[in-house]
Amino acid sequence: MKNFTVTVLDTTGIQPYIFGSNRLRENIGASYLVSQATDDWAREALDTFARQDINRKVYAFNPKYPKKHQPDAKPRIEDDGLAAELVYAGGGNTVLLFSDKQYAVQFTQILSKRILEEAPGINLLAVHQEFDWDSQSLYDVVQNLMKNDLDAKKRSRIPSAPLLGLGVTATCRSTQLVGVKMSEPFEDDAPYLISTEIDAKLKFVPQANDKLQQMFVTSLGSYEFPLRTDEMGRSEGDSSYSAVIHADGNGMGKRFQKFGKDKCNRDYIIAMRELSHSVNQAGIDALKEVVEILVKSIKVDSEGKRKVKGQFEIKDNYLPFRPLVYGGDDITFVCDGRLGLELAAIFLQEFEKQLVVGNENGKNPLTACAGICVVKTHYPFARAYQLSEDLCRKAKGFVKDEKKFGKKDFSALDWHLAASGLSGSISEIRQREFQVPAGSLSMRPISLKKQIDSDWRTWEGFTKVVKHFNEDEEWNGRHNKVIALRDVLRQGIDVTQKFLKNYRIKDEQLPTFPESSGRSENLAKDGWLDRVCGYFDAIEAMDFYISLREQSNADLPNENQTAE
Repeated sequence: MKNFTVTVLDTTGIQPYIFGSNRLRENIGASYLVSQATDDWAREALDTFARQDINRKVYAFNPKYPKKHQPDAKPRIEDDGLAAELVYAGGGNTVLLFSDKQYAVQFTQILSKRILEEAPGINLLAVHQEFDWDSQSLYDVVQNLMKNDLDAKKRSRIPSAPLLGLGVTATCRSTQLVGVKMSEPFEDDAPYLISTEIDAKLKFVPQANDKLQQMFVTSLGSYEFPLRTDEMGRSEGDSSYSAVIHADGNGMGKRFQKFGKDKCNRDYIIAMRELSHSVNQAGIDALKEVVEILVKSIKVDSEGKRKVKGQFEIKDNYLPFRPLVYGGDDITFVCDGRLGLELAAIFLQEFEKQLVVGNENGKNPLTACAGICVVKTHYPFARAYQLSEDLCRKAKGFVKDEKKFGKKDFSALDWHLAASGLSGSISEIRQREFQVPAGSLSMRPISLKKQIDSDWRTWEGFTKVVKHFNEDEEWNGRHNKVIALRDVLRQGIDVTQKFLKNYRIKDEQLPTFPESSGRSENLAKDGWLDRVCGYFDAIEAMDFYISLREQSNADLPNENQTAE
């Protein structure tokens, strides 16, 4: 008998920890610390445990170094007398095997102490279960720990209630905890009071930024990722919007379960390492494609200004885009508000192209959903992120509903453009602002691609209509006419038809959607189809959509050339 202990690590309260501040640098540092806590720090804690506590060999699998760490690499805990072996780290979870439960406890203590000291505010959860390698399934044990023990621990955990200070203490601007020091000056930001949590986040910003820059070095060219939202292409006196995009893979949990099921214990470990690494790389590679497309869209105009598609000037050498949570299928990035919709769609398109273990032959391709929240640049970041997550869930719900009609998994996106503030949940906002007697003014969520001939609520259809309103001579530059159409759409089909006739719109119809069932002709003449308006969303998005995949203006030189 070979008795081992399985340990699964997870973290809780990550969203408020990362996104609870309006300062991008603090978000950057927080995201980096979260990724370190269950990845590199877990490996380093394993090494410390082996050297200082027991003086026995351990094996910390690390796919970052493929020459040394192949998924089937040795040594192995069942054959080589190891004290511990790291199975895999990915998706926010870390799974380890220990030859003794006491070793698992000692390791957890080492890691917990480091997190308390270097990343205050991160809550680490650890669950352990002993099992017999020869007679029990590691797959079953891990699934039980994740589904039952971890969930139970999350539910039973007593929320932290730190002392917010006394009458004689100053308050941290970001956390409302006790301020312990002043922040270091940064560019034109004046020093401000910070807590120990914010101090830790800011301390790791240089390392986080260096890691990201190095990871995307071949895609970035001469550009850099911004460290402040004001560096994301904000146009003075014009546009001052930022977009928060949250994307999440479809059915990823089931993919992992299916891939690991019915395998012997060592084959399960190898399979989880392969799949975890390939999914992690898929998310990063899709983001690299996004960066490359964005970089190619930047050209120098005749005045020597570097502009995105000739629409707005970038600030200094900063790309108007920055990933915050990346790797795997759970992705969050921020960008200039005018790029949010397009970059989200490009990410989904590129993510679908990625090959992971198990879909090399095109079977079971990757799909994902995205939520995009566009808000004023200095709007509370935590609220914007929460809404983007809710929008992503809405898109997933749309996919789930459509699958009832025989469709397979597909990518979808949903968004909200907040010209002012936000009040209530996304469902309440939709009910209050987009429900009229004729039906729903919004066609969102939409699918990334057409699944069947009659699908018209697609990204292709939406962007075709937006471009028509922005570029067609009948609508381009005629702001009052567009606003008038927006108002009559609220009143239903009859009023819309009269508008098209009175304004002598060509063929008395709006632009058609690219679907082949013939229904789009009725939509173009009525403005509505099945109690859903097809044009209101496009009108709202006219100032928030810039196509990046199209060929740039021929008269603009490449950004590396010198403008005359």
